[in-house]
Amino acid sequence: MQLEISREALLRPLQLVSGALGGRPTLPILGNVLLDVSNGLLSLTGTDLEVEMIGQVYLNSDSQDGRTTVPARKLLDICRGLPEGAEIRFNTEGERLIIRSGRSRFNLSTLPATEYPNIEDWESVLEFDISQLELKKLIDATQFSMASQDVRYYLNGMLFESEGHGLRTVATDGHRLATCRREVVAESLPDHQVILPRKGVLELVRLLEADDKPVRLQIGRSNLRAALDGFIFTSKLVDGRFPDWRRVIPRNSDKALIAGREDLRQAFARAAILSNEKFRGVRLNLQENLLRITANNPEQEEAEELLDVQYAAGEMEIGFNVSYVLDVLNTLKCDQIRISLSDSISSAIIEDFEHQDAQYVVMPMRI
Repeated sequence: MQLEISREALLRPLQLVSGALGGRPTLPILGNVLLDVSNGLLSLTGTDLEVEMIGQVYLNSDSQDGRTTVPARKLLDICRGLPEGAEIRFNTEGERLIIRSGRSRFNLSTLPATEYPNIEDWESVLEFDISQLELKKLIDATQFSMASQDVRYYLNGMLFESEGHGLRTVATDGHRLATCRREVVAESLPDHQVILPRKGVLELVRLLEADDKPVRLQIGRSNLRAALDGFIFTSKLVDGRFPDWRRVIPRNSDKALIAGREDLRQAFARAAILSNEKFRGVRLNLQENLLRITANNPEQEEAEELLDVQYAAGEMEIGFNVSYVLDVLNTLKCDQIRISLSDSISSAIIEDFEHQDAQYVVMPMRI
């Protein structure tokens, strides 16, 4: 195998492909990246057996076809350490990969490419194109609500649900729920649900760019694949049943609070400073057109914030985990938000006052 490539052309695909590797590989070869040169195309593959990322780069200079695997972290550190604009030459000599650039030379150990695992070929049940920007917005709107190490393994990921012309994402950790739906395709889609694991969600969103370039989503029985400019991302799906999230959305809210998102976010952020570091509770007292936020901690320290809001219902008091509320307020990018409430022991819905494509349910807490 032999090739020459610029540092800039190699760096981004190598970074994204390396992200698919696990922190502590169970097999030595899973710490390696597969380099495959064929017909003037360099393919880089990284996998942890759950997520696979393939980056493809066309080579401008002469190359010699071949395949090998090298330690991903070392190769990435070498590329990062080289100066901008550097040209990098690779060639294999026996069981070694020799890397040269300028007056630098590196000799890396390799493992046979034939031993490198790949996610088996599969048939897609559903295929459609969606803009990278729309998919990124759907994931960004809900990913903070995913559980991370819950014993209910189906919560450690994100639900993707197709319905009509729209795609919906849902995430919950049992204490809060986030859902967002956007009209993304011209042709109607069949109703279908899959759960993408947490790592798959985080790697996919790193890949997406904030523009209208298309990404092809292919959903199989046990895998999801996203193909976009120069990259192919594949992830195994979570084999489980996501809870019926529609039953969690409160339907009988009779009180509405409308306030400026940024003012509210700053008030909660200040109150959070003196909340209990373990439980993170804050108390909301509502009366006509006035919101009072209070927090205290075991050191008997207290914070109080008063805000003018639009609120016409009766007086009430409710407690929330301030971190959950701040996550929602940081995710929303609108000017005004609406909080729908019913009583002190029922969940609240937080949403954009003008656009209801995203809804956030936060459970109350006793303080």
